[in-house]
Amino acid sequence: MEKKYSYAEFMKVVGRNRSSVYAEKLLNEIYMDMFLNRLHREQTRGRIVKLIDDALDHRDEQKFHLYAEKLSDFREVK
Repeated sequence: MEKKYSYAEFMKVVGRNRSSVYAEKLLNEIYMDMFLNRLHREQTRGRIVKLIDDALDHRDEQKFHLYAEKLSDFREVK
């Protein structure tokens, strides 16, 4: 799902295709991909936090540590 775009690559593509319509489509694709990635990250983080809350509610120390570690790993990946 995640694509890596660089400014240099974008400029190469735009330089090869002088069409502003094509450049606009590519830029829209990049923005859409960024938006979807951010949305996915926020939803995943929310699910992990909910699992941590549930583990705390049920006083399940093992699950708490498991999900807390997942959240910590999740934050490091950014």
